[in-house]
Amino acid sequence: MAKDFYDTSKAVRQLFELASEASKTDMRKLLFESDEEALKQTKNTQISLALAGSAASLCAREHGIVATGFAGFSVGEWPALAEAGILSFFDMFRLVAERGRLMDDAGRKSGGSTMSAVLFLAPDKIERTIAEAGLKNVWVANYNSPVQCVISGTEADVAQAEERLKAAGAKRVVRLKVSGAFHSPIMGPASEAFAEILKDVVFHDPKAAIYSNVTGTKIASGTQAKQFASAQIVSPVRWISEESAIAADGFERCFETGPGTVLAGLWKAFGSKIPCLAGGTLDAISSQSL
Repeated sequence: MAKDFYDTSKAVRQLFELASEASKTDMRKLLFESDEEALKQTKNTQISLALAGSAASLCAREHGIVATGFAGFSVGEWPALAEAGILSFFDMFRLVAERGRLMDDAGRKSGGSTMSAVLFLAPDKIERTIAEAGLKNVWVANYNSPVQCVISGTEADVAQAEERLKAAGAKRVVRLKVSGAFHSPIMGPASEAFAEILKDVVFHDPKAAIYSNVTGTKIASGTQAKQFASAQIVSPVRWISEESAIAADGFERCFETGPGTVLAGLWKAFGSKIPCLAGGTLDAISSQSL
């Protein structure tokens, strides 16, 4: 991830050095030399995605693409906080490393927890099916699009929920390669420990529009951003609501800076006429004319 940015931009190489110092991890080695087993551990996944997304955004600016608003999905919200001026990039990388470590630890101590994507079943139908099944340890973790959600919980309850949701009409249910039940109450110990870490960190008021996973609406202040930072760990990602808020605020286009094109796909499924352009590689950024 982000090697094309690293190879062509001095500023990105400096960003890698900053992230390595902040996270106490050799980020060049982690992103360019690690195998899948290492990268899927959330303590590594989170800091890697935060850096890759930040590198893509930096390269986009170097190519004249300047954003006036920011949003990020799950850990991607952290680079957005830095872009909006709420946190320094050093503090952002440091806190993402701590967040990943705590969530990895909570996942390992959960006694077995996981996540599954549920495709082509409406969010309210998913909620109702789980409730009717009486499953107490599985929750909707990500409201990704009108036809896609992710559930999170104990392995036993997720397995039962998968069967119930298939019977309720889901066309596909896909178990995800994750190390815990993220965005669920199972992450409570991580959220509480992270709130303690945040106590002495200053969150500034945003200098640009930025949207929250927790509420699906715009973040009003640094104080609110700080409250959401720990709450986000146990709260569902309300991405559909967030997309609605972004669309309503009059932006002319969206630009996805980060690995892959998942968010562009979710934006298309959301149904907005506003385009969402890919910006996860140097070639993709270079081809855009904004």
